[in-house]
Amino acid sequence: MVAPAASAPGPEPRVRAVDSVRGMEKLMYLVWLEPGVAPEQVRTTMLDVVAPKLLDLGARGLTMDLDDEFAQIPPLMPPPEGEPQPRAIVSLWIDSYDYREPFEAALLASAVSIAGYQAVESLYRDYGGNEWSGPRDWADGVRSPGVLTVSLIEQKRGMDFEDWITFWHTKQSPMSEAIQPRCRYVRNAIFRSITEGAPPYRAIVEEGWPTTEHVTDPMKFYCGNGSTEIMNANISTMMEHVGAFIDFDSFRNLTLSEWIIKSV
Repeated sequence: MVAPAASAPGPEPRVRAVDSVRGMEKLMYLVWLEPGVAPEQVRTTMLDVVAPKLLDLGARGLTMDLDDEFAQIPPLMPPPEGEPQPRAIVSLWIDSYDYREPFEAALLASAVSIAGYQAVESLYRDYGGNEWSGPRDWADGVRSPGVLTVSLIEQKRGMDFEDWITFWHTKQSPMSEAIQPRCRYVRNAIFRSITEGAPPYRAIVEEGWPTTEHVTDPMKFYCGNGSTEIMNANISTMMEHVGAFIDFDSFRNLTLSEWIIKSV
């Protein structure tokens, strides 16, 4: 028998919101680079060229999720053939989005295009919060161990916002916590887009996994513990929940490396 995963208790929420007492806003940017840029060049461009500019401009926090040479794992759900994918996701913490233009100019100096969003971050699970990872013990500027997957999610058609976000936060989050080996889970609810033509995403979800094998091996990804019956039951639970609040035709998933450049 497999206990109903969705009933598992969730952790106490840790929230960093737009109206944080520290007076910062979190902005997130999807970054498209020139077609054909090698993964190693993605890393060097973003870390050696773009990141110093953003820090010099006064970024109070900076994280980069990169399609670098350490994250060359097929996404969990491949995009439509020929659709250009972001090569980086940049999270910036600044005093106010009103002062974002120099930061966007610094990104565009190395990018083909960007899509920016104001985000409300909810840190559901951080490193060291469960059996899958110890507390963070690596310095700023060092690649986080393991693998990061990032999901770009639109609000489900025909579902109002309150029902949608309530299902995501109170049903999907504890369910996935119970049946997957996830060592970090950052829920970014998108308040609004801040660049013209940005895709209408309402969520950017960042999930950290212990190793490549935990992403590529279904038995590990769904905590089957060697049992095909448990693995299949967990897959069915996941598909049922995901289908309840996500339209798969607009869903996009990326496999990236997490680089925390300046901690908040």
